[in-house]
Amino acid sequence: MTNSIISTKSFNFAIDIINLYKYLYSNKEYVLSKQILKSGTSIGANVKEALRGQSKRDFLSKMYISLKETDETEYWLLLLIECNYIDKDYGDILLIKCREISKILNSIVKTTKQNLAN
Repeated sequence: MTNSIISTKSFNFAIDIINLYKYLYSNKEYVLSKQILKSGTSIGANVKEALRGQSKRDFLSKMYISLKETDETEYWLLLLIECNYIDKDYGDILLIKCREISKILNSIVKTTKQNLAN
């Protein structure tokens, strides 16, 4: 994976999400576990695609998709915590990581939009 902060953080977060999925699935939570698996691993996949984008607009589009997937993942994490599917302390650790990725992606999207406007 490309050696950038966002690619590293999103890849490591995907590993956390896969481990969360395994935990939820082993406890017979099949629907929400699949939802968070899809959105949580999609973040890094779209970052990887963006880094190989065909143009700056393609890069922006993929990074924006990653940002939206981060928002969706945060939603599922909040739901899992609130419904006691996962421990609040563990959930909070994942939320902190998710929100950090969101901030980085938001900055990338904002900067790229500004660069395209100039």
